[in-house]
Amino acid sequence: MTFGSTTQAGLAQQQHGATTTSARRRSLQDFAGTALKAAAAFWLAVTAIGQLIFVVYIVALYGRSTVQGNFAAWNKVMPHGYVPGDSIGNAALAGHMLLAAIIMLGGLLQLVPQLRTRAPAFHRWNGRVYLLSAVAASLTGLYMVWFRGAAGDLMQHLGISFNALLVVVCGAMALRHALARKFALHRRWALRLFLVVSGVWFFRVGLMFWIVVNGGPAGFDPETFRGPFLSFLSFAQTLLPLAVLELYLRAQDRAGAGGKIAMAAGLLALTLAMGVGIGVATMGLWLPHI
Repeated sequence: MTFGSTTQAGLAQQQHGATTTSARRRSLQDFAGTALKAAAAFWLAVTAIGQLIFVVYIVALYGRSTVQGNFAAWNKVMPHGYVPGDSIGNAALAGHMLLAAIIMLGGLLQLVPQLRTRAPAFHRWNGRVYLLSAVAASLTGLYMVWFRGAAGDLMQHLGISFNALLVVVCGAMALRHALARKFALHRRWALRLFLVVSGVWFFRVGLMFWIVVNGGPAGFDPETFRGPFLSFLSFAQTLLPLAVLELYLRAQDRAGAGGKIAMAAGLLALTLAMGVGIGVATMGLWLPHI
């Protein structure tokens, strides 16, 4: 064998090794991307189940009692729910609960990719209804928090008000980018809007998970519904989901295989925790009133 043939053989082996390494990297990257998509789909499925149960609860409790004229039933789960003689406040609460059911259903429909692709007109009109309903629900929620003696302390009221402000901001940004036909940016702001609008739902689910982990109420007084944990949760209901979304978007856009796998694992863990909260909330808060 000549020196030249030996060199060619060595080069061929190096090229084969480089090709094999490149193929492995592509395979790992493909696996990581698939894992991240699967984790996101699992999160959406669990969220959809939990929010649909919440919608059934709203309709069953508030809708049924309204049709029956049994407005006092509102007070079973909400202090100062129905106040005799307070027509404006009672109307605000009724409108708020109706809007809550509308935006829960409408928000989930906005996230279905098949509807965006096959029924763009429905997506646009549902988006308009969703946005207007979310802003109106935030305004009625603010009225109830500050003028109807809602449960909780000042920090909780500030957390809810912060959530309402972000609903308006995220909604305005989503609308702005949709009108400008910058659909990639519109999608991101629409996702932020969905999470912020779901803040009240996240609060309930997070509270139930916390109670399970601690074997009972911890960090707050269940009688007065005040305490440091509830103050924390009133802001975390908004900021924690937004932070997870930003990490997910960064992993989706720029992370390597390791980053995507880590994000998928973290999202899976959070989804399982959320599932526990949903299960406890369903059995302890929602199902008894359905």
